[in-house]
Amino acid sequence: MKTRTIAGELTIYTAANEKQALQEALESTEELEVNLSQVSEMDSAGLQVLIVLKQEAARRKKKLHYSMHSKAVLEILEMSNMTANFGDQIVLT
Repeated sequence: MKTRTIAGELTIYTAANEKQALQEALESTEELEVNLSQVSEMDSAGLQVLIVLKQEAARRKKKLHYSMHSKAVLEILEMSNMTANFGDQIVLT
């Protein structure tokens, strides 16, 4: 399993670059874990990146896990009522 950490913002300003990097990481492995603990800010564009990547992994029959959700990520997931949609374990601290 390969792990990729997103650090800093996952917003409209960084979404395109992060999407590209995550897609490349997904292409290079059968199972990818994306560590979200270092995400300092996230908006709906960042959420869209996570959704699209999950859909892409399912389409390619690859495993994708989001882990270590930061407070910024949890806030967006909760606000959009998407917490359960990803199927990943979320640990609240």
